[in-house]
Amino acid sequence: MSAFGLIQICLILLCTTTISSLQCNHLPQQQRKVIEKSLKLLDKMGKRFPQQCLREKTFFRFPEQVLKPRQKETVKVAIEEIFQHIFYIFSKNLTLAAWDGTALEQFQNGLYQQIEKLEACVIKKQSHHFGSKEVNRMKLKKYFQKIDCFLKDRQHSLCSWEISRAEMRRCLQLIDKVIRK
Repeated sequence: MSAFGLIQICLILLCTTTISSLQCNHLPQQQRKVIEKSLKLLDKMGKRFPQQCLREKTFFRFPEQVLKPRQKETVKVAIEEIFQHIFYIFSKNLTLAAWDGTALEQFQNGLYQQIEKLEACVIKKQSHHFGSKEVNRMKLKKYFQKIDCFLKDRQHSLCSWEISRAEMRRCLQLIDKVIRK
């Protein structure tokens, strides 16, 4: 390979890295827009919270401490994890949900795109904060497993989906609050 060819490859890599880092620098603004759109889509997906579901209301206790670490990278990892769990929950057994299909699809697509962007920006190398990331990951997994079990226990009923939708709304609002800081 000639020196000129090697220089061209280096310039391409440098430009790609620069463009990628610029996208990551604007990630908080992108996330705020995605969350704002996702909240609107969650509202559009279903109607008002059904009164008959109030007696089934459950408090899942979101582990808010996962969004309060000192390292920004740890927060990004937690947000990516949350988006993945929400995407997973909203990708199965939705037959009884009776939601607007177009809004649901747009919601899923927005989450998926945000997960892709976060994965590209989050440094997945193991650092001295690895332990706290794992603890946070386990707390989030436990939280979302409660929601998943709730849906299964109630056989993915309309009320269980509406309660889950309200809980996902709360998750997105918490993330939005953290991103704005």
